[in-house]
Amino acid sequence: MKDASDMTIPTYADVEAAHARIAPHIHCTPVLTSEYLDALTGAELFFKCENFQKAGAFKVRGASNAVFGLSEEMAAKGVATHSSGNHALSLSYAAGRRGIPCHVVMPRTAPQAKKDAVRGYGGIITECEPSTTSREAVFAEVQQATGAEFVHPYNDSRVIAGQATCSKELLAQVEGLDAVIAPIGGGGMVSGTCLTLSAIAPHVEIYAAEPEQADDAYRSFKAGHIIADDAPVTIADGLKVPLKELTWHFVSNHVTDILTASEQEIIDAMKLTWARMKIVMEPSCAVPLAVILKNPDVFRGKRVGVIVTGGNVDLDKLPWMKG
Repeated sequence: MKDASDMTIPTYADVEAAHARIAPHIHCTPVLTSEYLDALTGAELFFKCENFQKAGAFKVRGASNAVFGLSEEMAAKGVATHSSGNHALSLSYAAGRRGIPCHVVMPRTAPQAKKDAVRGYGGIITECEPSTTSREAVFAEVQQATGAEFVHPYNDSRVIAGQATCSKELLAQVEGLDAVIAPIGGGGMVSGTCLTLSAIAPHVEIYAAEPEQADDAYRSFKAGHIIADDAPVTIADGLKVPLKELTWHFVSNHVTDILTASEQEIIDAMKLTWARMKIVMEPSCAVPLAVILKNPDVFRGKRVGVIVTGGNVDLDKLPWMKG
């Protein structure tokens, strides 16, 4: 099995081409602010709300770029991927827009809301155990059976170029940013952020936020090489996957620092955002605010772009619910 469809390092020209290609299929999402959260953190926070994106997550950007960049011959066999949720439903959405099949391998423990959304967009699900090893083994069987084009959730230059359009929009929407922070799992959004900012705003600091209980990117960053955990346990279900070669290239070369937050800090930040900003966000999206609250000296006095990566939440299983 190929680890990615295209291992070349994308350029900013690829980002501009991606933005033009996907424009009919995505939203230019809004940027929201909160005086309360600014006062609480001592920073000016600008929330880029990808929870309002098509399919409810930023991943529709990369998925759409990959799907609509395929030749007719390649597209005829459909696309396939493995994903805990948002990439799965985003690829299903994009494939549905193009009228081609989408085969998805998902952990059996993935949130029901995400499974329902994948099927709602026409995706065909094959379940696996909640580990990287099982995910990749089951996927290899599905790809062999279908001959579909592999669109990796993040270790794919087409996907990274698509994700990079988010920070491209953010820079156009907010002037004078000092820093941008995004959650990190496999590193697709952070890599896209690095790609855009290093090209057109190299003075802007790039921070990645990660759960303490799934801190392989943090440990990789400190060690200087990829450290991969097979099956970390965290409420931030979108951040359980390890870095790969392409994303490590961007993270190791352009990220200012990776900061972590505990499970309770993530839950508190998620609840705070729901209560104060009235927006639905996933636990994974709350990690950046959690680390800003935890590290006020890093961000105080700065204008900070905060990428809210998705809003696909199982409303019957919110993390602060008991029982």
